[in-house]
Amino acid sequence: MGQLDGKTAVVTGGSMGIGLASARRFVEEGAHVYLTGRRQKELDAAVASVGSGATGVRGDVASPADLDHLCERIAADGRRVDVLYANAGVGEIAPLAQITEEHLDLVLGVNVKGTVFTVQKTLPLLNDHASVILAASIWTVEGPEGFSVYSATKAAIRSFARTWANELKDRGIRVNAISPGTIGTPLLDRAIGSDTEQGRKMKEFLVSRIPLGRIGTPDDVADAVLFLASDQSRFVTGTELFVDGGTVQV
Repeated sequence: MGQLDGKTAVVTGGSMGIGLASARRFVEEGAHVYLTGRRQKELDAAVASVGSGATGVRGDVASPADLDHLCERIAADGRRVDVLYANAGVGEIAPLAQITEEHLDLVLGVNVKGTVFTVQKTLPLLNDHASVILAASIWTVEGPEGFSVYSATKAAIRSFARTWANELKDRGIRVNAISPGTIGTPLLDRAIGSDTEQGRKMKEFLVSRIPLGRIGTPDDVADAVLFLASDQSRFVTGTELFVDGGTVQV
């Protein structure tokens, strides 16, 4: 018997990396999962890899109309939502002197606006005692150079978890944030250029800062997401769960 048997979950940004790994874990535990992603080809491949327990709905979380379409599809299928993982996010390097209006619009639009409207528009479909999981980051603690806007958006998301946990408590809906550390995803590989000498040195540096001595995997995060999604965390709300190998705790 799975921890999510008979439940319906939504994972935004589910085409790759942590979102895809989390969707797989949800399906393995008995849930039916709705995945979203902006690119149809990658979304179709993700759905195929997850299997019959997944439904793909193409859309951009920065577009309220796309989120309306997602909710309409769920409702048309006769389902309500037990787990919402607002995972979709974007990050770009931009030191203070190089921040542009376009950079702000992109990162704030996806990470903040997208998270707000993902939760707001799914709210009428959420069952009482549902679990909402928001994607924060350890970079709200570390403040890496060049990521001031990204880190600020993740700090906002951490704040949303506290406030929304309070607002939704009368329905028994739990809201928590999950903050991954350095995780081996395609986005990380592209960001540091893993196939170059400089990229390999960067990976060595990143590992040197992790007490557990390795870069995390999407499955490491997915297991923690499953904990927050399941009844195992039934008395946990408004908190932030770090999945970082001890980077900001030790």
